[in-house]
This record gives sequence, C-alpha cells and structure tokens, in this order.
Amino acid sequence: MLVGAVYAFAMYQPLPRLTGGAMVGGFDKRTTYGLAALRFVVVSFLCFLLLNPLIRSLRTLTEKPKVVLAIDNSESVAAAGRPALNQTLTALQTLRQQLIDKGLDVSVRSLGDSVTDNDLTQIPFTRRSTDLSGLLSGIRSDYEGRNLSDVVLISDGIFNQGLSPTFGQYPFAVQTVGLGDTIPKKDIQLKGIIANRIAYLGNQFPVQAEIISSGFQGRSATVVLRQNGKELGRQSVNFGKNDTFNQLTFQTTATQKGVQHYVVEIVPQPGEFSTRNNRQDVYLDVIDGKEKILMLALAPHPDVKAIRNILEKNQNYELDIRILTGTPAEATPPADKTYDLIILHQIPDNGGVGNALVQRYLAKNTPVLFVLGNQSALGPFNTSNAVMQVAAQANQSDKVTGNFNSEFKQLNFDPARLEILSKFPPMSVPYGEFRLQPGTEVVLWQQVGSVRTAKPLLALNVASGTASRSRKTAVLAGEGLWAWRLEEYALTDKQDVVDELIQKVIQLISVKEDRRKLRVYPIRNEFVSGEKVIFETELYNDIYERLFDKPVRLEISDEKGLIRSFSYTPTAANSRFEISRLPEGAYRFKASVTVNNRSEQSSGQFVVRDLQLEALNTTADHGMLRQLAQQTGGQYYTASRINSLVQNLTSRPHPARLTSTEEMNELINWRWLFFVVLILASVEWGLRKFYGGY
Repeated sequence: MLVGAVYAFAMYQPLPRLTGGAMVGGFDKRTTYGLAALRFVVVSFLCFLLLNPLIRSLRTLTEKPKVVLAIDNSESVAAAGRPALNQTLTALQTLRQQLIDKGLDVSVRSLGDSVTDNDLTQIPFTRRSTDLSGLLSGIRSDYEGRNLSDVVLISDGIFNQGLSPTFGQYPFAVQTVGLGDTIPKKDIQLKGIIANRIAYLGNQFPVQAEIISSGFQGRSATVVLRQNGKELGRQSVNFGKNDTFNQLTFQTTATQKGVQHYVVEIVPQPGEFSTRNNRQDVYLDVIDGKEKILMLALAPHPDVKAIRNILEKNQNYELDIRILTGTPAEATPPADKTYDLIILHQIPDNGGVGNALVQRYLAKNTPVLFVLGNQSALGPFNTSNAVMQVAAQANQSDKVTGNFNSEFKQLNFDPARLEILSKFPPMSVPYGEFRLQPGTEVVLWQQVGSVRTAKPLLALNVASGTASRSRKTAVLAGEGLWAWRLEEYALTDKQDVVDELIQKVIQLISVKEDRRKLRVYPIRNEFVSGEKVIFETELYNDIYERLFDKPVRLEISDEKGLIRSFSYTPTAANSRFEISRLPEGAYRFKASVTVNNRSEQSSGQFVVRDLQLEALNTTADHGMLRQLAQQTGGQYYTASRINSLVQNLTSRPHPARLTSTEEMNELINWRWLFFVVLILASVEWGLRKFYGGY
C-alpha cells in the first residue's frame, strides 16, 4: 500500500497554478484524486500479488452409505425353477427400493462383474460357471475406501471356479440369502474323465470314467464310449447299497491322426433329476510317431544308461540304442530308418569302428550330440563338429566339474539350482587346448577344483551358417554323467537338475526350425464354449521381415465336414482375428495368403469344449453361506425370510460419510484477477487521455 501511495503521489502531485487559477497541463482536483486512487489500487494490488498470497479452501463431500446386491446368475440357481426364483427377485426389488428411499446408494452386481440397474426379475441366469470368491473380491476392489456397509449375496452356495469365498477377508458385512434345494437329487452324474491329452497313432490308451449316484443304490447303469457316433465300448456299473462312487476304464486304440473327439455317456435312467450331467467330451491329440533318437555307443558304459534314463522320462522320444562292439543285431541300425537326433558316445573312436556308420548319418545333417570319452578320436571329431576344436595328447585327461555360464540365455535355467554342480564328482575330459568355433555358446565351463577355467565342458552351436555347418550340434566334453545323477540323488533324493540340463539341451538342438512365411495359430489349443476363438497371424517376406495389410482367407471345418470361411486383413496395430459362437467340437483350420504371386499356407487344429460345470453339482450348499455370513458379521436368510433382511437393513442407522478436503491455492493463479487489473489500468489510461493528460 505504501508503494501504491508513493506511486500515485508521484504521478499526480499538485502542479503550479497560472494566472486565473488554471493548472498547467493538469486536471481539476476531483479528477486528480480519482486517477490517483485508480493508480494506488492497481499498483498496491500488483505488489500484493508479488507476495504470492495463498488462499485456503475447505471442501466437504457427503457420501451416502452403499449396499451392493451380489446376485449369483449361474445356471444352477435357476435349476430349481424360475417361478420360485422370480418371487425372490421381486422381494429383492422391493428391498432395493426401500433402501433407496432410506437414502442409501444401492448397486447390483452379478457374475462376470456385470452391473445392472434394470428390473431384477429380468436377469438371465445363464452363466456357465460360478466364481463367488471372484465376485466378492471384485466388489472389495471396486469399493475400496468408499462407504460400503453391506453386501447382500444371493446364491445357492455352489461354486465351481476359484477358491471358497470363506477363505477371503472382506471389510464389509456379507448378508447371505440361500436359494436352491439342499436335499440331494435322485441323479447319476458323470463326475469326471481321466485320460491322456496325447496318444500315439496305433497305441492303446485308457479312458477312465468317475461316476457318482444318489438315490440309485442297489441298481445299475450303462456307460458308453463313442467316437463320431460310433460305439467303441459299453460297460455296466453296479451301485451297492452304500455305494455312491464308482470307476470304470475303457481301453481304446488311436486309429486317426490329429485331435480326436470321444464321448463318454451314461444311458439315462428313469427318475433322474437331470441328464445334462450324464455326458462328457474327451479330446485327444493323436500324434503320428514319436521323435526318433539314435544313440551310438562304442561300448557299454554307465553314461549310456544315464542318458537312456533321462530320455525315457519324455514320452515323446523313441530311443534306439546301438552298441558297436556288441552283437551284430545291436551294432547295425536299419539303413532305411531316419532319425531326428543322433547321440554319439565316444564316437568317432580311436579304433575307427564306427567311422563309416557315423559319416553316413552326418551326411544327412541330422542334429548330433557328441559325448567325449577316453576312447574318442579327437582328429575325426574336430572335422565333424562346428562347436569346438580340441588339441590334446593321447591318454591324458583332466578331472573337472561344471560351472554354469550366466551369459547363456538361449534356455531358461535357474543359476541358483545349478550351483549344486560344484558338489558333484569330477568328469574325465581330454587334457589340452579347447578352441570354440564361431557361433558356439557355452552352457558349462570346466572348473578344476575351485579354479574356473575358460575351457568349455558343455557347449552347443545352433546357428545356421554354411551348408556344411548348418547342422545343430552339441558337445559334452567328458564322461561321468552317471556319477552326477547318483550324487544328486544322494544329496536331494531327486535327479531334477542334471536331467533338466540334458533334456533342454537335447530339445534345443533337435527342435525343427519353422521356416514358414505364413503362420496362423489360435492363442490356445482349447477354448470354452461361448468364448471367442482368437487367431494370431504372422506373415513374412523372403528375408523374414514382418508383412501386414495382406488379405488372409481362413477356412475352419468341424467334425462333420462343415466349412466356415472368413476373410480378414492383419495390420500392424492388430494382427489378431476373432470368431464368436463356435459350438463345441474339434476343428481343423487352413489359412492362405498370396505374396508375390505365391500362395502361402498354414494349418492346424483346436478344440471348443462344453464344460457343463453347472450340471455337475445341483445340491445347494447353504452351510457355506452361513459360515460366510458369520465370518463377516452378517446374517444368513432363507429365500422365504427376505422381509427379515429388509427390516434388518432398513431399521439400522446408516450414517453418511463426510470427507473434508483442504486445499491451498495461489491467488495469482486466479485468471479473472488479470482482467480486473487490466480493466482498472485501462480506465485510468483512458481517463488521462480524455482529460488531456500525457
């Protein structure tokens, strides 16, 4: 204010008068005081703003108490009949309106996190699975920090997905309303099917059916196994007076390649409550042959048995072992048989026993795992592999353990688990110089005692180089793998670390490289009926750069041969294609696209399952609802006591929550003050000009 006063006085101080009382170039007294006042106000206010004053504001928010009606809209709830269910929903509609009239905020949630404000009697009870824990957890997450007092759970207490809701912790009271019938129905259920997911063409495989009966004790039922409408087997199951659970097993043979659809069905019995749970579908992927592996060994050796035990853990491997110094039948593999991987144990050898046989297989560019030993011929070995070169003197060896190379990233290994390698007995390796070839990656380094060396113990080369070196190759430069497995078992009662190490290396070098330019595949091999089937699309040019905006034609055929055709264009922003409402069954698909006047194709198969989870259990579990209400401070009500729930919720006080927020704002940020100052300064300037000021 002092600055404003000095500024105004300096600008409008009295001027000397001339003869006659006029002011030299000035204003009359009244105008001078008015202009000085404007200047005083503008300058004082600007100086005040330079002090950056703060304005404190207090905002109070009134939040109504909230109640959520959580409705289990699964198929099992409506199994007892829609009229009785509508009566309960009508009572809940009345409850909602009464709570709203009391000043409460009422929301309705159902399975799938859906929210509805419509008439409750119009809710479709069509959900094919029940996750009550997920429903309550979703409400807890969405209403965190809000004034939620009660959740009313309307359910039959049956859940078939997720955990039991009684295991959760909830910051609100759960009032439960029990629907459905707690008396077991007279019914026969196909509770579950146990079968392999993979079978091999021509092999037999079991299909085991688990059957539960209620009210049929002392009677029998017939179970049938079918494929494509053809009956493959039929068995009878007898229920004793005290029997409610039975098992039976079908043995059948895989006669066709690809995904095969089998149906296990219980012939319906008179008086059954429901026949929807009498049938289940089984899908098996029938593979034409296993991955064939040939192991050539110079002589019997404990490592041969160790490698055999490791490979036999994988059912997808068919192992052929030939000992060259054994009987002729063992020594000579069939000339016309092809293999996916060759394991050479101490071959090439010093005596040249297997050199001719080895060259025959090496000429086919088949992936190879070399296992060196004291009988290995290092000269032929060096010319036969693209992993390492070994220069060592004859009959000289070194004792080493393995040290994992932390920079090896092609396979996912846990370095902490591999630390156990330092506790294993040493392997016997050639003593000399080791030189890695271009493209080689080391899995294990040699360690002599506590000294880590730069010599490889286990290394591989899967890089595609020249034609002569395009073969994927791995080398284990020592013998003594059998002792590693025995020591690991002695230390841990398991043989997981060593077996995983060898299995992953073998899988890496034996996997077939996919060089297709069009790859169309579903994101999963199995989908649930009702959900979208999603395909991912990858298209490449001749140098395997990604291509987009090319129209793709997709044909899907079901088990009956019905073909559905689709066309879509993948883009850089979205390379996926979705198909809705496919019925259950096994499907085959074929995709095609034209690039540079050449047709590229991709094919595969997938399954759409109808789980029928809601039909497996139709007996309401009100005991769980009572326990949940007790744990959370709520109460359990039957469907006929909805009025008691209404009275309980409406009679209790439901105070609103007041939330106060204090804010400190800078006055200079108020934009309208700029225009006030501008207007005052403009008025002063205009008046001065009007009255002849300068």
